[in-house]
Amino acid sequence: MKEYDLVIGLEIHAEVNTNTKVFCACKNTFGEEPNTNCCPVCIGLPGALPVLNKKAVEYTIKTGLCVGSEITSLAVFERKNYFYPDLAKAYQISQLVKPICIGGGIELESGKYIRLNRIHLEEDAGKLIHKTKTIGTLVDYNRGGIPLMEVVTEPDFSSADEAVEFLDKLRRIMIYAGVAKCKMEEGGMRCDVNLSVKEKGSTKLGTRTEMKNLNSFKMVKRAIEYEAKRQVEEISAGKIIIQQTRKWDDNKGKSYAMRTKGNSHDYRYFPDPDLLTVQIDSSSAQEIKKSIPLLAQDRMVIYTQKYGLPEYDARILTNEKFISDYFEDCLKLFDNPKQISNWIMTHILRILKEKPCEDLNEVISVKNLIEIIKMTEQKEISRPNAYELFNSICFTNLKAKDVAKQKGMLLVFSESKLEELIDEVLKTYSNALANFDKTPEKVINFYTGKVMGLSKGLANPQKIQAMLSEKIKSKL
Repeated sequence: MKEYDLVIGLEIHAEVNTNTKVFCACKNTFGEEPNTNCCPVCIGLPGALPVLNKKAVEYTIKTGLCVGSEITSLAVFERKNYFYPDLAKAYQISQLVKPICIGGGIELESGKYIRLNRIHLEEDAGKLIHKTKTIGTLVDYNRGGIPLMEVVTEPDFSSADEAVEFLDKLRRIMIYAGVAKCKMEEGGMRCDVNLSVKEKGSTKLGTRTEMKNLNSFKMVKRAIEYEAKRQVEEISAGKIIIQQTRKWDDNKGKSYAMRTKGNSHDYRYFPDPDLLTVQIDSSSAQEIKKSIPLLAQDRMVIYTQKYGLPEYDARILTNEKFISDYFEDCLKLFDNPKQISNWIMTHILRILKEKPCEDLNEVISVKNLIEIIKMTEQKEISRPNAYELFNSICFTNLKAKDVAKQKGMLLVFSESKLEELIDEVLKTYSNALANFDKTPEKVINFYTGKVMGLSKGLANPQKIQAMLSEKIKSKL
C-alpha cells in the first residue's frame, strides 16, 4: 500500500483587542444583545464611510514584530467581494496585494521552523444563528466590523500535532503581547485548515481542501486526522479529490462538503476607494517594537535561569499569562520562587480545574497566599492546617491570619505547656525509651506524634523534637 505525506497550511483569525471596531466607533465587546453594537458603517448603509482604527494597525505590526515579519512601508486595504448573509455590505474590507506584515515564522520544539506568508488586517463578519426549520437562520451583526488579524502560514506542517503546537505558541505570543485575547470558545481565535496529501517523497502536491472556522485545538487535531484519512481513502479507491470548502462537525467527527473552493480572483479584489493607503515608517515600527513586553519564552528563561525553577514549573507557570502575572506579583512580596510555584501548581491550578477563572486574585489574593506560605515556612502553622486554611478562604474576602487565629490553627503552645505534654507522653509510653539507643530517631518521631496528637496539631513539631531530645537524654 502506498504511503502519503500530509501537506498542511493554516489561516488563523484572531480578533484584535481594541476598544472599538476597525472602521467605526462601535464597541468591540462580546456577549451583548444581538444587533446592538451596530452603526451605518458596519452594517453597510449607503453613504456611510469607514475610518481606520489606528490601534488595530499598531497591534498587527506588533504581532508581526513578535514573529520576525517584515513590516511593509505601504499597506493597502481592498474589497473582497462575495455574497453571504453575515456580510452586510456584500464585501469584506481585507488585504491581499500589500498586507501589513510579510514573512516571519515560529520555531517548534523539534527545531522545525514554520514560515509565515503574511499577517494582514481585515474586518470580521457577522454571526449566523441557526434556529429551527420553522424560524430559520438569524443574523447578529455585532461581530461584523471587529478588527481581525489573519495569520497565513506556508504549507509547512506535516502532522496535526505540529499544527496544534504552532497554534498554541501563536496564541501565547498574541496574549502576552496584549494584541488579542484569543478566547477560542468565544470565536476570538479561529483556524482554517488547508490540507492535501501526496505520495511519500513526491514533489507534486495534491489537491487541497479547506476546513473553516475550527475554534479549539482538539477540533483542529481531529479535523486534520479525519480529512487526511478521507483523502487517502479516496485516492486509494481511484477517486479524485475535489478542491472544496468543507464544514467540520465535531459532534459526528466528520467533515462535509459546503461548496467548491474558489481562488483569489473569484473574489474580485480591488483597492477600497474609501480608504487611504497606510504609510508605515521605520521609526513608527521601532517605537512599537519597544512596547513589546516579555513573551512566554522570555519569562521561561528568567524562571529557569534566574529563579532556578525546573523547566516543568516554568512551562506550567507561563502557559497562561494570567498565571505568570500572578506568580510575579507573589514574588514582589516573598522572594521564594519554588515555594510560590509549588502552591500555585498544586493548589490554585487544582481549584481552576473545578472553577475556571482568569483572575487568580478572585481565587485567593496574592497577599493571602503569601501570608499562608510565610506562616508555613516560619512554622507558625502546620502544613495540614495551612492547606485547610487555603481551602477555607478561597473565593472569599477573608484575611488568612484572622481566620487562622479564629480557627485556632496557629502554633501558639508555650514551652511550659509543651513540657507538660511531653512529660505526660513520656510517662504514658515509658516502654518506648528502651529502644532509644538503637533507634533514637524512630523513638523521637513516635513521641512527637503523640505530643502533636495531644496538642491537636497546634504545637510546633520542630520545637517538640528539640525538647524531647534534651528531656530523654537527661533521663538516660
